[in-house]
Amino acid sequence: MSGLLQHSGCYEEGRLLRVAEKLPCREIQAGMLLSLLGEPGQYSFPSIFIYGHRATGKSHVMQTLLTELELPHATVSCVECVSVALLFEQVLLSLFGSEATSLLPRSPSLSDFVRVYRQQCSLCPAEQTRYIVMEKAELLRDMDANLLPTFLRFQELVDDNVTVILLSEIVWDKFRPNTGCFEPLQLHFPDYSKAELQQILSQDSHPSYSPDLYASYINILLGVFISVCRDLRELRHLAALNFSKFCEPLEEGKVKESDTPKLWRNIEPHLKKAMQTVYLREVSSVQWEKLQQTEEKETGVMRGLSAHAHVELPYYSKFLLIGAYLASYNPARTDKRFFVKHHGKIKKTKTFMKKHEKTSNHLLGPKPFPLDRLLAIFYSVVDSRVAPSASIFSQISALVTLQLLTQVGHDDQLDAPKYKCAVGLDFVRAMSRTVNFDIVKYLYDFL
Repeated sequence: MSGLLQHSGCYEEGRLLRVAEKLPCREIQAGMLLSLLGEPGQYSFPSIFIYGHRATGKSHVMQTLLTELELPHATVSCVECVSVALLFEQVLLSLFGSEATSLLPRSPSLSDFVRVYRQQCSLCPAEQTRYIVMEKAELLRDMDANLLPTFLRFQELVDDNVTVILLSEIVWDKFRPNTGCFEPLQLHFPDYSKAELQQILSQDSHPSYSPDLYASYINILLGVFISVCRDLRELRHLAALNFSKFCEPLEEGKVKESDTPKLWRNIEPHLKKAMQTVYLREVSSVQWEKLQQTEEKETGVMRGLSAHAHVELPYYSKFLLIGAYLASYNPARTDKRFFVKHHGKIKKTKTFMKKHEKTSNHLLGPKPFPLDRLLAIFYSVVDSRVAPSASIFSQISALVTLQLLTQVGHDDQLDAPKYKCAVGLDFVRAMSRTVNFDIVKYLYDFL
């Protein structure tokens, strides 16, 4: 709150109090934004660049300030604006109304947008600064090359008291156009710390239980998930989804709210299972609640909660992952035997058997393999089913992003990247059955 009051300017203290209540752990950033925006009747800086990781409060802080302080603004999502024309219409509609959008031609250019905006400014002079907020602004780089430089100095082009605010998940150094542009003011939103996440999530306490119980539940949840996830939205979703399981012993009367160790022992295995579904939305909330109530009769262990057991991949990606598994667990010298026709027979004499006596590769774990070996196996196992296309490289990157493949080696090895397969035998066998491929026949350990 002190950060907001320090930059309060002419804003009422009551409004700032309401803003502070809605922005826990972001008072410093909100105060800095107020100082950058300045007084309502004065010219503000032409453009502001706000960056930070996903779910760090960028959009929430910006919208809360503009809404609570009743500042004229237009908020545009660059994801939803699939064309430049739609983007122009959204800005004009929010700031000037539907009459302004009717003045645009069917396929408006950037100059048409600037002309219509200037006309509306002459009809409706700005009593205070107007704000244009662009979420997911990194997508502007894929649009017209002149679009981003124009918005960065939009105030000068339209001769109006307007500030363009860009919200992005990437830093400005990777955002800046190669042709050069006006440099915006930059503001960084850091990731929430564990204490801040605890404070924010604890505010969502359940009305049927005490706030202290919910706070202890959030502490347990963060203890499990903080190492793999700091996304506030993801954590809030997980907290709401698993709270009913946490409260089961309380509803059955087995423990009291103060008996945290017993509550922890009840929820711990469940949260570890749930951790496998972080970011992989293959299980809906309704399905998850049903799975919570489904238990194996013999073992008492919940069924079907593994994310890898449910993830569905594109057709090519399945064969790429099959090829990666074969490359990780088969010696390279056996590739010719498995994937080349008429390779010749290998006579297994006593000398040969003693020389090649082996320990199971599955016990030793996956071994790294080069990209060209993966592609060679991929083309062999796909065979005549489909004609492979150039999109397989992007699918390899997607498998790495999903942590089904792991890229190994140094960053300077750009010409020969190496990978490891990060899935188990049960998963790859289940997936290979969906494409009618018997992977066991191609594994050296099972000969």
